[in-house]
Amino acid sequence: MSPAILAAAQTLQNTVLPSLKQTFVGKDEIIDLMGIALAAGENLFLLGPPGTAKTALIHELSRRLDARSFDYLLTRFTEPNEVFGPFDIRRLREGDLVTNTEGMLPEADLIFLDELLNANSAILNSLLMVLNERVFRRGRETRPIPALFIAGASNHLPEDEALRALFDRFLLRARCGPVPDDSLAAVIEAGWRLESTPKPTPVLDAESVRQIQQAIRFVDLAPVRADFVSLVLKLRQAGVTVSDRRAVRLQRVVAGSALLAGRTTARVSDLWIFAHVWDREEQIEIIAILVREVLDQAGSAPGDHPRAYAAEAPDPEALAMALTELANRMVHPAGPAAADELRRLGARIGWVRNPESRRALQEQEAALWQQVSPPPA
Repeated sequence: MSPAILAAAQTLQNTVLPSLKQTFVGKDEIIDLMGIALAAGENLFLLGPPGTAKTALIHELSRRLDARSFDYLLTRFTEPNEVFGPFDIRRLREGDLVTNTEGMLPEADLIFLDELLNANSAILNSLLMVLNERVFRRGRETRPIPALFIAGASNHLPEDEALRALFDRFLLRARCGPVPDDSLAAVIEAGWRLESTPKPTPVLDAESVRQIQQAIRFVDLAPVRADFVSLVLKLRQAGVTVSDRRAVRLQRVVAGSALLAGRTTARVSDLWIFAHVWDREEQIEIIAILVREVLDQAGSAPGDHPRAYAAEAPDPEALAMALTELANRMVHPAGPAAADELRRLGARIGWVRNPESRRALQEQEAALWQQVSPPPA
């Protein structure tokens, strides 16, 4: 791998992403995921309400990358020409159906589709091709597109089968919500600075990012192959859908983690990215625990991706409150839903760092299991 590509990857990791973190309060995890998705050429889905800086993140990323961006708020009535461009009138007079894509999605390097799951049948098939193959197809017209990174967002998860297929094209998922109350002042101040800050000078161009994406395949994954396969199997056993296609593509983001950490050989710590392959919100904590077990067995080392060991331990007070609330809702004997929730809370209790707090929570958990049928396995 050429020194120029390694230098470009380090510019992305050490200059572009930290600059974004300084601009956006409480978005570090999402920004790190954006960096991985960008390096690997994969798609990122953000679950969260409007007004949480999702569009601004894409705009600011494009300003630092000297890249063309496109964003659009989808509705149930969005028509293809609003996203892909109208038919070229001059060519139409000649009998050719050719889309004028200037300034539209097919010409963008960075794409953000807000309220993604409002996509209707008129644009759905074209979007699936864009997301999966980086190809724009409309009627008999087919052409490759230059998209480096595509993010989608919604305030809910899909229920319709067709929309689940769309959601499935987003390999990485993250929650994007309002910042905690104690960070609100910092958000307001950062927003005011952003309004008056001059446009940043781009430090990386789209072609350099494209070279990073092409270089991903030269990262050596052999040292983590066994742990990779084991983790996929554990997720499947836990009820998380990881298709063969998604498992194959996950190799790219693992390689992306290694490359952004300055390495051409993957480590077990690069499997941190598996924490972001959930399908439903209730899976998030379960997956995080499974991933953490694998990472902790390997241990941290200099040169790991900084996000690998950034997760915080569970809050004992929050867990105690959750157990109390569950106890107040339960009737005897409790049903499967209560058992599932108690099992999820119990899994988190095992990661509480303080031994006394952990023991007290385990006693509280054990008392609740007496009211649950069937007992835990």
